[in-house]
Amino acid sequence: MSVKTIKFSKHTQHPTIYLNNAEYRGYTVGNLPRRFAFIYNEDKDQEGMRHWFNYKGLTYVERKKSFWADIAAQNYKDNIELLFKVMK
Repeated sequence: MSVKTIKFSKHTQHPTIYLNNAEYRGYTVGNLPRRFAFIYNEDKDQEGMRHWFNYKGLTYVERKKSFWADIAAQNYKDNIELLFKVMK
């Protein structure tokens, strides 16, 4: 049996929950994303959002990290390392 950890973030503009290190963003019923609740769109070759949960009146959908977010994080790390090398 694994223990699930839930963390609530107050540092973002939108309600955010971290469940086992996965980020979930909360939406009200009127503000759900367009991709919500469909499986696949053949016209746009786009995956829908099929997994969500409700908690305290909001619908939480997992927020996937984009490829570009990983690249930006790596560039930031490289810039910091370069800065410290220059300061020596």
